[in-house]
Amino acid sequence: MSEWKPVMASVPEKARQPIPYQLVPMDRELVPQIAALERQNFSMPWTEEMLYDELDSLTSSCIVAVTGEREVLGYASLTVVLDEGYINNIAVKQEYRRQGLASDLLGVFLRFAQAQHLSFLTLEVRESNHAARNLYTKFGFQETGRRKNYYDKPTEDALLMTRFLRQEEDET
Repeated sequence: MSEWKPVMASVPEKARQPIPYQLVPMDRELVPQIAALERQNFSMPWTEEMLYDELDSLTSSCIVAVTGEREVLGYASLTVVLDEGYINNIAVKQEYRRQGLASDLLGVFLRFAQAQHLSFLTLEVRESNHAARNLYTKFGFQETGRRKNYYDKPTEDALLMTRFLRQEEDET
């Protein structure tokens, strides 16, 4: 699906070795690792059963950053309804964050949305998740709303962030 790109784990500077990764569609073999990543990243994680259901969905797509040994480094999930795109999750293993993996995953969905002439891509993000909010802002998403007390463990508002695409097409 994509070329191999190097990424380094969060280890002491002298010991760092780039680890090549590739973006691929999610398959059944990767689901247990993705479920583990969900548990590490989210207070209300998707279960293996939910992830297997995504494989059978005609409206959803999951892409995964994997090493040559098929170790999951990160993943993202998108649902499309008519001409609307909903980013469900983006997660990267903690030791591989801030190295471009989330940008690569988000970039795939943005290019897909543009190619399919979707009206917008939207997502929810914890108000306290400044790293994710900065990433989405870098990709042209803007805050469009708030869901009060949306998250549990801890209770927190979700910010709705949206990138309007149809509007961009009309302006070109």
